[in-house]
Amino acid sequence: MQLAIVTFRMPAGFSRDDAAGYFRETAPRYAGLPGLITKHYIHRVLDTHAEAGGAYLWESAAAASAGHGPEWAARVTAKYGSAPEIRLFDVPVSVDNRGAQPVIAEHAPG
Repeated sequence: MQLAIVTFRMPAGFSRDDAAGYFRETAPRYAGLPGLITKHYIHRVLDTHAEAGGAYLWESAAAASAGHGPEWAARVTAKYGSAPEIRLFDVPVSVDNRGAQPVIAEHAPG
């Protein structure tokens, strides 16, 4: 399993509501995407600018690479006006608290 943290710089004043509007437009593109387990859109306001992006949980490094290829990077850059920074992490252990009982799982290398 792989976790990709993707961020891109946005201008000062790019609010949470602004971000949510952009994200609602692109969310359907990720529904049912092969190898993508979950995607969480992220946003924060800093002193000089805003930062936006996503936290993607992928089934494998191959799926993450396919999902974050050159076409995707070009599309993101064109949409947001800033090239994405991608940080990819292996996920050796996870905790899932969504069910009645927490699930702690170990994962093979991604």
